[in-house]
Amino acid sequence: MNAPTFETDFWKDAGLRKTWDDIIPGEPRKTLPYTLTKEAIQKLCRVIGDTHPLYFDEEYARQTPYGGLIAPPTIHILLMFSCTPADDWMRSPGTINAGQSWNYNVPARPGDVIRLQARALDKFIKRDRLFVVHDNVFFNQHDQVICSGRGWSIRAF
Repeated sequence: MNAPTFETDFWKDAGLRKTWDDIIPGEPRKTLPYTLTKEAIQKLCRVIGDTHPLYFDEEYARQTPYGGLIAPPTIHILLMFSCTPADDWMRSPGTINAGQSWNYNVPARPGDVIRLQARALDKFIKRDRLFVVHDNVFFNQHDQVICSGRGWSIRAF
């Protein structure tokens, strides 16, 4: 099974994305289930320069308290885009991460089917900038929370 490819033309679907006026605080965002692969985990790890054996060496990982390969906590970055469709407002070009806070519970593992519950909590204008406060909770196929976080984004006009 090949891992899905990710679009690198971030403007391609810009016309499909919700505008500022379309974002309704409290409304759930549309999300997609995503099957996490060992290849996706290891590609992310290589890109960010994290080569810990927990992510690459099955023999080593089996001997740890985790009992097998896991994904690094930063996997939520990959999952945020893997679990949202092309028309999601968070994917809008020019959106800036203004801060985030994450809690980690159980590690994500190769083969996990990840689902995301996400919504905008608030939106406001400050100093001529459009801010959105949002929360995100990632679950595995056993309904265990992998991680949860709150973020602040500045949207492009």
